[in-house]
Amino acid sequence: MAGRSGSKKGGGLGRGLDILFEDSMINDEVSVENKGENNSINFISVSDIFPNSAQPRKRFDEAKLKALADSIKEHGVLQPIIVRPHASRYEIVAGERRWRASKMAGLEEVPCIVHDFTDRENMLMALIENMQREDLNPVEEANAFHEMMNMYGLTHEEISKTVGRSRPYITNSMRLLKLPQEVQELISEGKLSGGHARALAGVGDTDEQLRLARLCVEKKLSVRQLEKMISNNESRSAKKGRTRDPEIKAAEERLTKIVGGRVSLPSSKKKGKIEIHFSSPEQLDSIIKKLSEISED
Repeated sequence: MAGRSGSKKGGGLGRGLDILFEDSMINDEVSVENKGENNSINFISVSDIFPNSAQPRKRFDEAKLKALADSIKEHGVLQPIIVRPHASRYEIVAGERRWRASKMAGLEEVPCIVHDFTDRENMLMALIENMQREDLNPVEEANAFHEMMNMYGLTHEEISKTVGRSRPYITNSMRLLKLPQEVQELISEGKLSGGHARALAGVGDTDEQLRLARLCVEKKLSVRQLEKMISNNESRSAKKGRTRDPEIKAAEERLTKIVGGRVSLPSSKKKGKIEIHFSSPEQLDSIIKKLSEISED
């Protein structure tokens, strides 16, 4: 049958997904009624499959899909799509790119592994698959972490262990969601890299974030050039601060010693805000720990 393949494993899957392929066998006869837990490989009609509702990936490169479709036409689908039963159809858990490319290639059915995943497992599998392939842009990744925390109550530490990233990485990633929407869109479109995004997230002023983001796109600035620009701006701000109220300066110095990161108070005696600066994920982690200790006292 056109497009069929054996149970050959493709590359790129981690241990969490590979375990589902152990002892897999081709099963030529599959019906929608066969919806129980079933780790054998089944061929299912592409029309009986629909995308993952928890898919963290929102953008699919059409050129890359076309290239994958051409490969599938010649070699078939070498890596089964993982699905879970849903009513009379099947929801994709992992492998939406392969499903889309298979439809583009004109296949009527694709090899699948059917497994009864919970909603939480479904979301985690979709996220981990995309992360292992580095398919998510920084904003999609940050949104996925945010969903794991909000929908399933996972802490940053638990998310860290689940996806194999450091806790500072998770914290820094989620900071991107505080960037202006326009900046997030530039990141999603690939006009700004993850390095640009992390540097901009450290800028305290929203208008300045927008200005710098637009400048990066217009001038095609590298991450290093952006970081240098931000550093120079902070230096100029620090020089201006030397002429400010000595009591404000004293408060900044005291807070800096307490939290272990440079603190600035762009404020008057009556009102203002506190800004804590850090130069690395490790320093941020240290600051968070100190603030946590203070709150527990």
